[in-house]
Amino acid sequence: MGLRIGVVGVGPVGDRIIRCIREQNIPVEGELVVIATRERTEILADEEFLVREVGPELFEGLDVVFFAGREGAKGASVEWGKVATDAGAWVVDNGGDFRMEPGYPLIVPEVNMDAVTGENKHICSPNCSTIQMAVAIAPIHRAVGIKRVVVSTYQATSGWGLAAMDQFEEEIKACAAGDEVNCDPSIFARAIAHDCLPHIDRFLDTGYTKEEMKMVHETRKIMGVPDMPITATAVRVPVLIGHSESINLELDAPLSREDALAILSDEEQAPGVVVVDGPSKDPLAISVREAPEELQYPTQADVLRDEYKDAVLVGRVREDPSVENGLNMWCVADNLRKGAATNTVQIAQALMQRGMLG
Repeated sequence: MGLRIGVVGVGPVGDRIIRCIREQNIPVEGELVVIATRERTEILADEEFLVREVGPELFEGLDVVFFAGREGAKGASVEWGKVATDAGAWVVDNGGDFRMEPGYPLIVPEVNMDAVTGENKHICSPNCSTIQMAVAIAPIHRAVGIKRVVVSTYQATSGWGLAAMDQFEEEIKACAAGDEVNCDPSIFARAIAHDCLPHIDRFLDTGYTKEEMKMVHETRKIMGVPDMPITATAVRVPVLIGHSESINLELDAPLSREDALAILSDEEQAPGVVVVDGPSKDPLAISVREAPEELQYPTQADVLRDEYKDAVLVGRVREDPSVENGLNMWCVADNLRKGAATNTVQIAQALMQRGMLG
Protein backbone atom coordinates (compact mmCIF):
# COMPACT_ATOMS: atom_id res chain seq x y z
CA MET A 1 0.00 0.00 0.00
CA GLY A 2 1.17 3.49 -0.80
CA LEU A 3 0.88 6.78 1.05
CA ARG A 4 -1.83 9.31 0.37
CA ILE A 5 0.22 12.49 0.02
CA GLY A 6 -0.63 16.17 -0.14
CA VAL A 7 1.71 19.03 -1.12
CA VAL A 8 0.78 22.59 -0.18
CA GLY A 9 2.62 25.20 -2.27
CA VAL A 10 3.67 25.24 -5.91
CA GLY A 11 6.87 27.34 -5.92
CA PRO A 12 10.44 26.08 -6.35
CA VAL A 13 10.33 24.06 -3.12
CA GLY A 14 6.96 22.47 -3.93
CA ASP A 15 8.33 21.51 -7.33
CA ARG A 16 11.34 19.84 -5.74
CA ILE A 17 9.33 18.06 -3.07
CA ILE A 18 7.43 16.33 -5.86
CA ARG A 19 10.71 15.57 -7.65
CA CYS A 20 12.13 14.02 -4.46
CA ILE A 21 9.01 11.93 -3.92
CA ARG A 22 9.35 10.55 -7.46
CA GLU A 23 13.12 10.08 -7.34
CA GLN A 24 13.10 8.36 -3.94
CA ASN A 25 10.29 6.03 -5.08
CA ILE A 26 8.06 6.97 -2.16
CA PRO A 27 5.00 4.70 -2.59
CA VAL A 28 2.04 6.89 -3.49
CA GLU A 29 -1.57 5.70 -3.41
CA GLY A 30 -3.60 7.47 -6.08
CA GLU A 31 -2.65 10.94 -7.26
CA LEU A 32 -0.66 13.50 -5.33
CA VAL A 33 -3.01 16.14 -3.96
CA VAL A 34 -1.42 19.48 -4.84
CA ILE A 35 -2.91 22.44 -3.00
CA ALA A 36 -2.57 26.23 -3.20
CA THR A 37 -4.63 29.38 -2.64
CA ARG A 38 -6.41 29.13 -5.98
CA GLU A 39 -7.20 26.41 -8.48
CA ARG A 40 -5.11 26.26 -11.64
CA THR A 41 -2.97 23.94 -13.74
CA GLU A 42 0.77 23.92 -13.06
CA ILE A 43 3.79 22.04 -14.40
CA LEU A 44 5.66 20.66 -11.40
CA ALA A 45 8.57 18.23 -11.64
CA ASP A 46 7.87 18.06 -15.38
CA GLU A 47 4.32 16.80 -14.76
CA GLU A 48 1.03 18.62 -15.23
CA PHE A 49 -1.03 18.89 -12.06
CA LEU A 50 -4.45 20.25 -11.33
CA VAL A 51 -3.72 22.43 -8.31
CA ARG A 52 -6.69 22.41 -5.95
CA GLU A 53 -7.88 25.46 -4.05
CA VAL A 54 -7.18 24.87 -0.37
CA GLY A 55 -10.08 23.69 1.76
CA PRO A 56 -10.52 21.41 4.80
CA GLU A 57 -11.97 18.57 2.76
CA LEU A 58 -8.71 18.15 0.84
CA PHE A 59 -6.86 16.96 3.95
CA GLU A 60 -9.29 14.17 4.74
CA GLY A 61 -7.77 10.74 4.22
CA LEU A 62 -4.19 11.95 3.67
CA ASP A 63 -1.32 10.20 5.45
CA VAL A 64 1.23 13.01 5.14
CA VAL A 65 1.08 16.62 4.01
CA PHE A 66 4.17 18.54 2.94
CA PHE A 67 3.94 22.29 3.41
CA ALA A 68 6.42 23.79 0.95
CA GLY A 69 6.74 27.13 2.72
CA ARG A 70 4.52 30.15 2.33
CA GLU A 71 1.49 30.11 0.05
CA GLY A 72 -0.45 33.36 0.23
CA ALA A 73 -0.33 36.21 2.71
CA LYS A 74 0.02 34.05 5.83
CA GLY A 75 2.01 30.93 6.49
CA ALA A 76 -0.06 28.09 5.07
CA SER A 77 0.69 25.80 7.99
CA VAL A 78 -0.65 28.41 10.42
CA GLU A 79 -4.04 28.20 8.73
CA TRP A 80 -4.05 24.56 7.69
CA GLY A 81 -1.49 22.60 9.73
CA LYS A 82 -3.86 21.75 12.56
CA VAL A 83 -6.62 20.97 10.06
CA ALA A 84 -4.29 18.40 8.51
CA THR A 85 -3.19 16.81 11.79
CA ASP A 86 -6.77 16.77 13.10
CA ALA A 87 -7.68 14.86 9.93
CA GLY A 88 -5.07 12.24 10.89
CA ALA A 89 -2.14 13.25 8.68
CA TRP A 90 1.47 13.86 9.58
CA VAL A 91 2.53 17.40 8.67
CA VAL A 92 6.08 18.03 7.47
CA ASP A 93 6.42 21.80 7.39
CA ASN A 94 9.12 23.66 5.48
CA GLY A 95 7.76 27.01 6.65
CA GLY A 96 9.18 28.93 9.57
CA ASP A 97 6.08 29.63 11.66
CA PHE A 98 6.40 26.83 14.22
CA ARG A 99 10.12 25.98 14.20
CA MET A 100 10.88 27.51 17.57
CA GLU A 101 7.54 26.72 19.21
CA PRO A 102 7.83 24.40 22.21
CA GLY A 103 6.58 20.91 21.48
CA TYR A 104 7.12 21.14 17.72
CA PRO A 105 10.00 18.87 16.64
CA LEU A 106 12.58 20.67 14.48
CA ILE A 107 14.22 17.89 12.52
CA VAL A 108 17.27 17.15 10.41
CA PRO A 109 17.02 13.35 10.02
CA GLU A 110 20.80 12.77 10.06
CA VAL A 111 21.04 14.62 13.38
CA ASN A 112 17.98 14.37 15.63
CA MET A 113 15.23 12.12 14.29
CA ASP A 114 14.80 10.73 17.81
CA ALA A 115 13.14 14.04 18.74
CA VAL A 116 10.03 12.81 16.88
CA THR A 117 7.88 10.95 19.40
CA GLY A 118 4.45 11.15 17.80
CA GLU A 119 3.04 13.37 20.54
CA ASN A 120 2.90 16.16 17.96
CA LYS A 121 2.46 15.06 14.34
CA HIS A 122 3.41 18.52 13.06
CA ILE A 123 7.15 18.29 12.27
CA CYS A 124 9.16 21.33 11.25
CA SER A 125 12.04 21.37 8.78
CA PRO A 126 14.66 24.02 9.59
CA ASN A 127 15.90 27.00 7.62
CA CYS A 128 17.98 25.98 4.61
CA SER A 129 21.28 27.37 5.90
CA THR A 130 20.70 25.79 9.31
CA ILE A 131 20.11 22.34 7.81
CA GLN A 132 23.41 22.12 5.96
CA MET A 133 25.42 23.44 8.90
CA ALA A 134 23.78 20.99 11.30
CA VAL A 135 24.56 18.04 9.02
CA ALA A 136 28.19 19.17 8.75
CA ILE A 137 28.93 19.95 12.40
CA ALA A 138 26.86 17.30 14.20
CA PRO A 139 29.45 14.52 13.56
CA ILE A 140 32.17 16.72 15.06
CA HIS A 141 29.97 17.55 18.04
CA ARG A 142 29.25 13.87 18.64
CA ALA A 143 32.96 13.06 18.47
CA VAL A 144 34.56 15.76 20.62
CA GLY A 145 31.95 18.38 21.52
CA ILE A 146 31.58 21.92 20.17
CA LYS A 147 32.31 24.89 22.40
CA ARG A 148 31.46 27.75 19.98
CA VAL A 149 30.37 28.26 16.36
CA VAL A 150 31.14 31.21 14.08
CA VAL A 151 29.50 30.99 10.65
CA SER A 152 29.34 33.23 7.61
CA THR A 153 26.92 32.25 4.85
CA TYR A 154 26.97 32.94 1.11
CA GLN A 155 23.37 32.33 0.09
CA ALA A 156 21.85 32.01 -3.37
CA THR A 157 19.08 34.25 -4.66
CA SER A 158 16.68 31.29 -4.81
CA GLY A 159 16.60 31.35 -1.02
CA TRP A 160 14.22 34.31 -1.32
CA GLY A 161 11.96 32.58 -3.85
CA LEU A 162 11.06 32.38 -7.52
CA ALA A 163 10.68 36.15 -7.97
CA ALA A 164 14.24 36.68 -6.74
CA MET A 165 15.56 34.09 -9.17
CA ASP A 166 13.81 35.90 -12.01
CA GLN A 167 15.07 39.26 -10.76
CA PHE A 168 18.67 38.04 -10.65
CA GLU A 169 18.54 36.64 -14.18
CA GLU A 170 17.05 39.90 -15.49
CA GLU A 171 19.82 41.89 -13.82
CA ILE A 172 22.52 39.66 -15.31
CA LYS A 173 21.00 40.05 -18.79
CA ALA A 174 20.91 43.83 -18.36
CA CYS A 175 24.55 43.88 -17.28
CA ALA A 176 25.58 41.74 -20.25
CA ALA A 177 23.73 44.05 -22.64
CA GLY A 178 25.21 47.16 -21.07
CA ASP A 179 21.75 48.34 -20.03
CA GLU A 180 20.73 50.02 -16.81
CA VAL A 181 20.08 47.51 -14.03
CA ASN A 182 16.69 47.92 -12.42
CA CYS A 183 15.94 46.01 -9.24
CA ASP A 184 12.72 45.40 -7.37
CA PRO A 185 13.30 46.88 -3.88
CA SER A 186 10.59 44.64 -2.46
CA ILE A 187 12.90 41.67 -3.10
CA PHE A 188 16.42 42.90 -2.38
CA ALA A 189 17.34 46.32 -1.03
CA ARG A 190 19.94 46.70 -3.77
CA ALA A 191 20.74 45.06 -7.09
CA ILE A 192 22.33 41.64 -6.55
CA ALA A 193 24.16 41.33 -9.90
CA HIS A 194 27.93 41.60 -9.36
CA ASP A 195 27.44 42.36 -5.67
CA CYS A 196 27.11 40.69 -2.26
CA LEU A 197 24.50 41.89 0.22
CA PRO A 198 24.95 41.24 3.96
CA HIS A 199 21.20 41.58 4.36
CA ILE A 200 18.89 38.54 4.48
CA ASP A 201 15.46 39.04 6.05
CA ARG A 202 14.68 41.95 8.37
CA PHE A 203 17.11 43.68 10.71
CA LEU A 204 16.60 43.40 14.47
CA ASP A 205 17.39 46.03 17.07
CA THR A 206 20.61 44.12 17.88
CA GLY A 207 21.98 44.79 14.37
CA TYR A 208 21.61 41.13 13.42
CA THR A 209 19.11 39.97 10.83
CA LYS A 210 16.35 37.45 11.40
CA GLU A 211 18.16 35.01 9.09
CA GLU A 212 21.27 35.18 11.26
CA MET A 213 19.30 34.57 14.43
CA LYS A 214 17.43 31.66 12.83
CA MET A 215 20.78 29.92 12.49
CA VAL A 216 21.55 30.57 16.14
CA HIS A 217 18.26 29.48 17.66
CA GLU A 218 17.45 26.62 15.28
CA THR A 219 20.91 25.06 15.56
CA ARG A 220 20.69 25.09 19.34
CA LYS A 221 17.31 23.35 19.24
CA ILE A 222 18.43 20.73 16.71
CA MET A 223 21.67 19.97 18.53
CA GLY A 224 19.92 19.88 21.89
CA VAL A 225 22.28 22.48 23.38
CA PRO A 226 20.11 25.52 24.26
CA ASP A 227 23.04 27.69 25.32
CA MET A 228 25.58 26.79 22.59
CA PRO A 229 27.50 30.00 21.68
CA ILE A 230 26.82 30.69 17.99
CA THR A 231 27.25 33.85 15.95
CA ALA A 232 26.32 34.26 12.29
CA THR A 233 26.66 36.65 9.37
CA ALA A 234 24.31 35.91 6.46
CA VAL A 235 25.16 37.25 3.00
CA ARG A 236 23.18 37.08 -0.25
CA VAL A 237 25.46 36.41 -3.23
CA PRO A 238 24.91 36.53 -7.03
CA VAL A 239 24.30 32.80 -7.45
CA LEU A 240 21.05 31.18 -8.55
CA ILE A 241 21.06 27.95 -6.50
CA GLY A 242 23.29 26.71 -3.69
CA HIS A 243 24.34 28.06 -0.30
CA SER A 244 27.93 28.06 0.95
CA GLU A 245 29.11 28.53 4.52
CA SER A 246 32.42 29.24 6.17
CA ILE A 247 32.25 27.55 9.58
CA ASN A 248 34.71 28.08 12.43
CA LEU A 249 34.43 25.76 15.43
CA GLU A 250 35.99 25.89 18.87
CA LEU A 251 35.97 22.34 20.18
CA ASP A 252 35.96 20.83 23.65
CA ALA A 253 38.94 18.63 22.82
CA PRO A 254 41.74 18.59 20.25
CA LEU A 255 40.90 17.31 16.77
CA SER A 256 43.43 17.21 13.96
CA ARG A 257 42.55 17.94 10.35
CA GLU A 258 43.21 14.29 9.52
CA ASP A 259 40.91 13.01 12.26
CA ALA A 260 38.20 15.50 11.32
CA LEU A 261 38.35 14.37 7.70
CA ALA A 262 38.17 10.73 8.82
CA ILE A 263 35.02 11.45 10.84
CA LEU A 264 33.36 13.42 8.07
CA SER A 265 34.23 10.77 5.48
CA ASP A 266 32.64 7.97 7.51
CA GLU A 267 29.05 7.35 6.34
CA GLU A 268 28.03 5.97 9.73
CA GLN A 269 29.46 8.87 11.70
CA ALA A 270 28.55 11.57 9.17
CA PRO A 271 25.45 10.54 7.20
CA GLY A 272 24.60 12.96 4.42
CA VAL A 273 28.11 14.45 4.23
CA VAL A 274 30.34 14.16 1.18
CA VAL A 275 33.92 15.28 1.68
CA VAL A 276 35.50 17.13 -1.24
CA ASP A 277 39.01 17.77 0.06
CA GLY A 278 42.54 16.53 -0.37
CA PRO A 279 44.88 16.84 -3.38
CA SER A 280 43.32 18.45 -6.42
CA LYS A 281 42.23 16.11 -9.21
CA ASP A 282 42.40 18.89 -11.79
CA PRO A 283 45.35 18.20 -14.16
CA LEU A 284 45.51 21.94 -14.89
CA ALA A 285 46.61 22.54 -11.30
CA ILE A 286 50.08 21.39 -12.33
CA SER A 287 50.18 21.91 -16.09
CA VAL A 288 48.80 25.46 -16.09
CA ARG A 289 48.81 26.86 -12.56
CA GLU A 290 52.01 25.07 -11.52
CA ALA A 291 50.45 24.41 -8.13
CA PRO A 292 51.09 20.79 -7.06
CA GLU A 293 50.02 21.74 -3.54
CA GLU A 294 46.51 22.69 -4.69
CA LEU A 295 43.57 21.12 -2.84
CA GLN A 296 40.11 20.36 -4.16
CA TYR A 297 37.00 21.95 -2.63
CA PRO A 298 33.25 22.10 -3.29
CA THR A 299 31.46 25.11 -4.77
CA GLN A 300 27.86 26.08 -5.39
CA ALA A 301 28.13 24.82 -8.98
CA ASP A 302 28.85 21.31 -7.68
CA VAL A 303 25.49 20.92 -5.94
CA LEU A 304 23.75 21.16 -9.31
CA ARG A 305 25.31 17.81 -10.25
CA ASP A 306 22.99 14.83 -9.80
CA GLU A 307 25.31 12.98 -7.45
CA TYR A 308 25.54 15.92 -5.06
CA LYS A 309 22.08 17.54 -5.17
CA ASP A 310 20.89 15.89 -1.94
CA ALA A 311 24.21 15.94 -0.07
CA VAL A 312 26.06 18.38 2.14
CA LEU A 313 29.52 18.91 0.67
CA VAL A 314 32.40 19.71 3.03
CA GLY A 315 35.93 20.83 2.17
CA ARG A 316 38.74 23.19 3.20
CA VAL A 317 38.90 21.35 6.53
CA ARG A 318 41.81 22.69 8.55
CA GLU A 319 42.90 23.37 12.09
CA ASP A 320 42.58 26.92 13.41
CA PRO A 321 45.69 27.74 15.45
CA SER A 322 44.31 31.12 16.59
CA VAL A 323 42.17 29.45 19.29
CA GLU A 324 42.49 26.36 21.43
CA ASN A 325 41.04 23.32 19.64
CA GLY A 326 39.94 25.32 16.60
CA LEU A 327 38.68 23.87 13.31
CA ASN A 328 37.59 25.51 10.04
CA MET A 329 35.47 24.00 7.28
CA TRP A 330 33.69 25.06 4.09
CA CYS A 331 30.19 23.68 3.56
CA VAL A 332 27.97 23.74 0.43
CA ALA A 333 24.46 22.42 -0.31
CA ASP A 334 21.55 22.90 -2.69
CA ASN A 335 19.23 25.15 -0.70
CA LEU A 336 16.14 24.01 -2.62
CA ARG A 337 16.94 20.32 -2.27
CA LYS A 338 18.75 19.36 0.97
CA GLY A 339 18.03 22.80 2.37
CA ALA A 340 14.29 22.31 1.92
CA ALA A 341 12.58 19.64 -0.21
CA THR A 342 14.97 16.74 0.35
CA ASN A 343 15.00 17.26 4.10
CA THR A 344 11.20 17.12 4.29
CA VAL A 345 10.99 13.96 2.20
CA GLN A 346 13.78 12.36 4.24
CA ILE A 347 11.73 13.07 7.37
CA ALA A 348 8.80 11.15 5.86
CA GLN A 349 11.12 8.30 4.87
CA ALA A 350 12.45 8.11 8.43
CA LEU A 351 8.88 8.02 9.76
CA MET A 352 8.18 5.09 7.44
CA GLN A 353 11.35 3.27 8.53
CA ARG A 354 10.29 3.66 12.16
CA GLY A 355 6.80 2.32 11.47
CA MET A 356 5.18 5.63 12.35
CA LEU A 357 3.90 6.36 8.83
CA GLY A 358 2.39 4.04 6.26
